[in-house]
Amino acid sequence: MTDLLDFVSLSLLPPWCWRVAADWLRRGDPSTSVCARLVAAHARDDADQRADVRSLAADAIRRAASASITAIAWSDASYPMMLTTIADPPPVLWTSGRVEALSAPAVAIVGSRAASPYGLAVAEQLAGDLAVRGLVIVSGLARGVDSAAHRGALAAAGVTVAVLGSGVDVVYPPEHAPLAKAIAETGAVISELVPGTNPQQRFFPLRNRIISGLSRAVVVIEAGEKSGSLITARCALDQGRDVLAVPGNVLTGRNRGAHALLRDGAKIVESADDILEELGMTAGFSGGAMPEGGAEGTGGETEPAAPRDPVLDCLTPGEPSDLDEICERSGLQPARLLPRLFELELKGRVRRAGGGRFIRIDRTC
Repeated sequence: MTDLLDFVSLSLLPPWCWRVAADWLRRGDPSTSVCARLVAAHARDDADQRADVRSLAADAIRRAASASITAIAWSDASYPMMLTTIADPPPVLWTSGRVEALSAPAVAIVGSRAASPYGLAVAEQLAGDLAVRGLVIVSGLARGVDSAAHRGALAAAGVTVAVLGSGVDVVYPPEHAPLAKAIAETGAVISELVPGTNPQQRFFPLRNRIISGLSRAVVVIEAGEKSGSLITARCALDQGRDVLAVPGNVLTGRNRGAHALLRDGAKIVESADDILEELGMTAGFSGGAMPEGGAEGTGGETEPAAPRDPVLDCLTPGEPSDLDEICERSGLQPARLLPRLFELELKGRVRRAGGGRFIRIDRTC
């Protein structure tokens, strides 16, 4: 409880504090110490303000519990693996729905709020085709492309995650409340903002880093020159994620931002197979579920000896390693290393220790 209180307190501080907090936590500083130092730096000599932060944090935890909202601290092993690696991960993710949806392989689909019928149809089709192959669809629940992507995933009986620029209990736009409810039944609605927080313009650019951070790739559909989707694309590039774009009509001006991405080297998307190919997945890829007990093989059959795994060789049994250490030892960039760590976790060979650290599990029999 103390650990969660520390991280919720950190989430109430200005965004510049989150990057500093991540740096200190990754080097092993205790959350209580990190929280106390940053709260003191923010409130300076105002002891009452420092006490207010802790009081507001405790109140947020109580309100979340009463509303069946799950608070996942950055130190929690269930915190999404992909998100632990960004420069300024949210100290806490407030979640309505299924927490496990946040750790499955995901692709973000974003684009214009005032999308054309073509853009909406493409978003829905791509989301559905990816969802039936086991990928989670991440977007921002906004009007236009975002909501079309969510609906496409749901129509295909897939899983989708909505990242809000408000508290998870304050759905924006309001007419998407039924959509948010449907998303939470099989996927998740999440926010870094404490429950009860109303939407503000400044929150939406911030949440874009979470949309890209959860995803292996970001697909942009119908983005204008000043589209917020381009912020998500820039976040993705900074985070080492793949950026892809759907070409569109050159006469309307709706696609200038997406076409600029294509000129800068983004991959053209005409079908879900283009996305899977960019991610190194086969057309028949299916994410599947974590096997019972993380076991490999069936019955009493003897499996042939597997070749040595270069990522496993970079990990020490029982000793947590952070992503920077694994990247340095393996020579892999985060965008390529994270999917491999996820596969090893599904096989029961790697366990997350929280705070973006990983432990190798060696079998004894």
